[in-house]
Amino acid sequence: MEGVITGITKFGAFVELPGGSTGLVHISEIADEYVKDINDFYKKADKVEVKVLSVEDKGKIGLSIKQAKNNYTSHNKKVRNKPQAVNKASFEDKMNRFLKESDERLLDLKRNTESKRGGRGSCREAY
Repeated sequence: MEGVITGITKFGAFVELPGGSTGLVHISEIADEYVKDINDFYKKADKVEVKVLSVEDKGKIGLSIKQAKNNYTSHNKKVRNKPQAVNKASFEDKMNRFLKESDERLLDLKRNTESKRGGRGSCREAY
């Protein structure tokens, strides 16, 4: 179905559909690639092909531009999600390593500070 972009926000684009109703294309449904700014892809008054994803009880219509393309398959989505799972695991590994190294540095810093000040149990009294 074809519609016309009537407004662009940070989170998506509003598209007027035939018949006068308006739906929202969430930013994640603009393109297969990462979209930081919708204005890099579309502008107001552009005609776009959309697919209706959902119609809620209150009349909200969820749309997709990327799924309306002829070459879009759900396989594209699965392939894209797999590397994210791998990246998530490697991110957790990196975070755990960072926390361990950070704790070790803090411990070393505390030891060095105590030894410069005399540390625990040091006697500063003159006999």
